[in-house]
Amino acid sequence: MFKLLAILCIVTFSFASNNVLQNAIDNAPEGSILKLPAGVYKGKIVINKPLSIIGSTEGEVIIDGEGEGTVIIVNSSYVTIKNLTITNSGDRHDKLDAAIKLEKVKQCEISNNVIKDTLFGIDLSMVKNSIVSHNKISSKDIELGLRGDGLRLWYSHNNKVFKNSLIKSRDMVVWYSHGNEISENYGEQNRYSLHFMYAGKNIVKNNTYKMNSVGIFFMYSKDTIATGNTIQSSLGNTGMGIGLKDVSNFTLKDNTVLYCAQGIYIDRSPFEPDTKNWIEDNQILYNSEAIHFHSLSENNILKGNTILGNIEDIVNDSRGAHTYKNEIVGNYWDNYEGFDRDADNIGDTSHKVYQYADQLWVYNKDVKFFYGSPVISLLNFLAKLAPFSEPIFLIEDKQPKLKL
Repeated sequence: MFKLLAILCIVTFSFASNNVLQNAIDNAPEGSILKLPAGVYKGKIVINKPLSIIGSTEGEVIIDGEGEGTVIIVNSSYVTIKNLTITNSGDRHDKLDAAIKLEKVKQCEISNNVIKDTLFGIDLSMVKNSIVSHNKISSKDIELGLRGDGLRLWYSHNNKVFKNSLIKSRDMVVWYSHGNEISENYGEQNRYSLHFMYAGKNIVKNNTYKMNSVGIFFMYSKDTIATGNTIQSSLGNTGMGIGLKDVSNFTLKDNTVLYCAQGIYIDRSPFEPDTKNWIEDNQILYNSEAIHFHSLSENNILKGNTILGNIEDIVNDSRGAHTYKNEIVGNYWDNYEGFDRDADNIGDTSHKVYQYADQLWVYNKDVKFFYGSPVISLLNFLAKLAPFSEPIFLIEDKQPKLKL
């Protein structure tokens, strides 16, 4: 029956009116598969029943929103949308004009679509047990802050979001959403490539984010694992690789953060009493600041990380951060100055990091412009050689590694 229906749809489309796609959807029985031949179809369609819309692989199938509203609205569970080019949504933020909007549904699949010239990309609101994969998403060509989010999960749980590409969008957000797996996605030239808020028990793995303002930022969240991610070249003097703000029971493991202004940023984390965060086996390389502590941040475990080529290894911009109350052990520090006489790859003496009052660039963003210059390097050396005041003790690694 599905094969016959697909043939009938193709014949109908060849005599298309402006509402041909919406008419086909309205007239199709539940569970139908609508296979669209190459061509341009009018958008602002609404799907209220379980069915599949699949574009031809022999030519581009374009759904054009004609610059008004959301291009495709899905109000039914068990809907599949594949192999389409979706473009030209409206531009109203108050209505969240998007390429595809799903609300209060489950077990849907959105995959292998190209989304461009839309305000928001894919908007999931109260969606669960669904798949969003292999989509290429970009926003309207407007100022970064005025773009919509390329991919948005709002009160959406237990979904799989993988192998999507977001380029020149704004953010990918996961808010009030739990139990999602976000893996192997790519983000470039966005603001927040991935932003969590009040979200828990999510898995974030093997994503790659380059040339964004912020790679991954976790806020007011807990019970999440981030592993195998690569964050590179977060832009601006506050560009951030991975940020933790008011989060608890987090694991950051085997991630690579490089060429950012701030590698890992820790603010009031862990937040809940009697909890910890585990930051283990990460590569923190060639950043202006490897690890930046802000406000009260203690009971983090930093173990087995490689801290190499950074201008500052540890920065504390607040005297209340209590960096020394974190468990820091077994990391590789490229500027460790001790020896290993018994050749067990553990330094004979501990590695201690201090902050000197002379380091004005820690507090003054204008001075940060001169990071890495010969003058700053000389001042840094002199401050350590003959400090004008008692330096502030930041952290101690009692078992520093000597070799990678």
